[in-house]
Amino acid sequence: MGIFERYLTLWVALCIVVGVALGHVMPGFFGTVAAAEVAKVNLPVAVLIWLMIVPMLLKIDFGSLGEVRKHWRGVGVTLFINWAVKPFSMALLGSFFIGHLFAPLLPAGQISSYIAGLILLAAAPCTAMVFVWSNLCEGEPHYTLSQVALNDVIMVFLFAPLVGLLLGVASISVPWGTLLLSVLLYIVVPVIVAQLWRKVLLRSGTAGFDRVMRTLQPLSLVALLATLVLLFGFQGEQIVSQPLVIAILAVPILVQVYLNAGLAYWLSRRLGVAWCVAAPAALIGASNFFELAVAAAISLFGLDSGAALATVVGVLVEVPVMLSVVRIVKATRGWYEAGAASAPAALEARQ
Repeated sequence: MGIFERYLTLWVALCIVVGVALGHVMPGFFGTVAAAEVAKVNLPVAVLIWLMIVPMLLKIDFGSLGEVRKHWRGVGVTLFINWAVKPFSMALLGSFFIGHLFAPLLPAGQISSYIAGLILLAAAPCTAMVFVWSNLCEGEPHYTLSQVALNDVIMVFLFAPLVGLLLGVASISVPWGTLLLSVLLYIVVPVIVAQLWRKVLLRSGTAGFDRVMRTLQPLSLVALLATLVLLFGFQGEQIVSQPLVIAILAVPILVQVYLNAGLAYWLSRRLGVAWCVAAPAALIGASNFFELAVAAAISLFGLDSGAALATVVGVLVEVPVMLSVVRIVKATRGWYEAGAASAPAALEARQ
């Protein structure tokens, strides 16, 4: 384990502090970088995400992609969490924490808007960063790619009606540009590039391929840390100007992440899902597609709305909290595998 992997928690904390400080001191610079976007997808962040996800995509052998069928239980668990649990649990958590518990500390006129932003955040499963989390916890790459692709297809049909149901809005304007561009940037193009590069590398033998993979690993983590600096830099002024509101909005997001990740992990263990699938299943079940959520919040409620701020807090929370989930699933691998090994036999006995 290299220096980046060994002290990753320290680097993450430093990058958060540096990002907030630079964003407060250099708002003009970060404002310019933040404005470099197409359909609410920030292009500098997209480049950094490419550097993060390409190493994992290089591992994927499309000839073996059909093997993902044996992981159908893991696919089922994640679909259940993403579409039957997460949006509804966030609606309840948002109503409890924002609408009741912390309501006296928040601007009364923005409370319903804050809750709406949290729901938008939870209704969109993550597309890009999931590859990073799966790679960090040594997840099964074929499962991860298949699950993300399946979620994207479902999102096209379910995002608008699900959000409309939970917000009580008759018509939801889906930011199709953000959705389609994100899928293109974070799945279609990098998968094609990675597969072409993989073929070129393998022509010189596995030794050359392994050497490139070792070189890319630290670059991937450096890109992750640079992304943190940018994300917190973009919101440096907001964090400094209203820290209490941001801290309060982070509470239901944190609870939701750990709740859904824990539920997915526990269900996978009960069903005897292999750990290399259960780990990314927990991460996919808990993470959010924040680009889509931010774009939808701005489209529906406006740039300066509480909904937009709530989705931005989701962006800030996403990286550090998901890294903590990666650490938890890796630390509990022994416990997981001890229980998962006996689960299939127990299921058969009940039948």
